[in-house]
Amino acid sequence: MNQSKTILTLVLVMMTCAQSFAHYMWLETSESGELGKAHAVKVFFGEYTYGVVEDPSGENFAAVKNFKLSVVTPSGLKHEIPTSVKGDAFEGIFTPTEKGTYTVTLNNDEIEVIDYTQYDFGVFKTHYHSTARVVVGGESTETKATNDKGLVLVNCATDKADVGAEVVIKVLYQGKPLAEQEVAIYVADLWSKKLTTDENGQVRFDLPWATRYTIEATKKEEVPGTYHGEDYEFIWHCATYAIAL
Repeated sequence: MNQSKTILTLVLVMMTCAQSFAHYMWLETSESGELGKAHAVKVFFGEYTYGVVEDPSGENFAAVKNFKLSVVTPSGLKHEIPTSVKGDAFEGIFTPTEKGTYTVTLNNDEIEVIDYTQYDFGVFKTHYHSTARVVVGGESTETKATNDKGLVLVNCATDKADVGAEVVIKVLYQGKPLAEQEVAIYVADLWSKKLTTDENGQVRFDLPWATRYTIEATKKEEVPGTYHGEDYEFIWHCATYAIAL
């Protein structure tokens, strides 16, 4: 009986650690904006498909709090967006001043080194990146690629997201299309789907339900280094794009 309890406890601990490691950061915002009207963007950390949203004032979120939220205007200007805690997320606000497609980006490569050798994953540094699109009048265009040091998901769809619409996501790694890259699509209640990018680094899929879709791609950069005096074996890149219908 004691041995069974020990094994069960070990399994639960491993499941908890694995789920914690699978956390990601993502952005949520309305895809439609208006000239001169304040537009809110929320920053989350957790696992949407498991219903896990970390408290922005809690210990787990504190480990990834050094993110930068920015917006790239249709004319190419980049502005940082200040954030503050609001409810279950950090929130930032910007005001569109011109028509066109705005690219909102979250970047966070200021995360302490993690040692997961006991889980056969190694010692690594994490780099999170997330993107969202806001369209103000006129036609939507693809989002800007704003992460030349790691992964970025570019929304190439010409239409705004809607039930039944097709989404085209391009995966770039250090500025170049990433072919044969696995891309995961998550919705609520543990539903997920895996796709693989084509030779142009793209995946295509439809939006069959009015729900939230979280798209994620991850990649190891097998280059060792040192961060804040701690050695690491590789960088773990994680890029996300969320669509809420």
